[in-house]
Amino acid sequence: MGTNSIRFITKPITIDSLTHIAVGACIGEAIAGKKLGKRAMFLGALGQSIPDIDFLSALWNDTAANLLAHRGFTHSILFAGIATLFFALLAEHFHRQHRIGYKKWLLFFGLQICLHLFLDLFNTYGTGLLEPFSHKRFSFNAMFVADPFFSIWPAMAFFALLFLKRTNRKRRFWWKFAVFASVIYLVYCSFNKWNIDRDIRYSFAHQNINAGNYFTTPTPLNNWLWYVVVKEKAGFLIGYRSVFDKNKNVKYTYFPQNDHLLDTLKHHEEVQHLIRFSQGFYTLENWGDTLVFNDLRFGQMVGWHDPKEQFVFHYFLQHAEDANRLVVQRGRFAKWNAETTRSLLNRIVGER
Repeated sequence: MGTNSIRFITKPITIDSLTHIAVGACIGEAIAGKKLGKRAMFLGALGQSIPDIDFLSALWNDTAANLLAHRGFTHSILFAGIATLFFALLAEHFHRQHRIGYKKWLLFFGLQICLHLFLDLFNTYGTGLLEPFSHKRFSFNAMFVADPFFSIWPAMAFFALLFLKRTNRKRRFWWKFAVFASVIYLVYCSFNKWNIDRDIRYSFAHQNINAGNYFTTPTPLNNWLWYVVVKEKAGFLIGYRSVFDKNKNVKYTYFPQNDHLLDTLKHHEEVQHLIRFSQGFYTLENWGDTLVFNDLRFGQMVGWHDPKEQFVFHYFLQHAEDANRLVVQRGRFAKWNAETTRSLLNRIVGER
């Protein structure tokens, strides 16, 4: 086993982080903008970002353990309650001159933190709502972690609110616009998810597939082409389906799990963390003399273009420690170019 002990000192700024900041600022404006002015936006962005304080766990965790720490306890219902009480108390103490009562601050931070947890449920990473009492992870798998068609609306409102004067009547329009557009898009994503799952279940019956466990989740940067993983006895079927497909069948590619490759390694804590994190959706393969653990939930690099492509999340079990740096992000947009982007757009259009 390699010593995969990379410690992340800082949290990468990602599109989902910026989205939380923009949403938080708009909600902050809605609740306390009249009394706090633009300071409400800053406090809202801060409140919305509180659960992501889990990045500090990388100071003492290795990479595999840090995967579980992210969206773990700080994304739980228990933490939401504790953090709401604490930050509301701090805000009430330091902002007494603004005459905002403790109950209002409870609403302010409670809504921000709970909304963060709710939004994180929509993508595939998994959120530990019941930590530390249960390690079960929850996810709707209804939206890609970085979906520009969701992020654009609160971002537009954020910049409008940032530049408009405190007394401008249009401020009310912009935070309402952000909330309304975001809710509509989430409903749209949920509708697509429902339709895709219905079509996939139909394809199981039509193609004689006995699917005991499966999941669907959107491909990068859109909500129209969906990635499908079906668990079988010794491996997985992987395919893609567009909401615009007319053909009811799904073209699947088989990937063996190769669980036997872990026979001598399963007792290692690092491997146990990876298996738990993957929720059972993993394969093993040898890349030369290196054993690689693939978490299938994060998709393939450009699987719509090449069905046999490598997986976005691949963790080297026998390699130098630098190999697993930013393990979730590193393959997310690998092998993207003009050809694979055109292929994605063509696949989104659908198969007749």
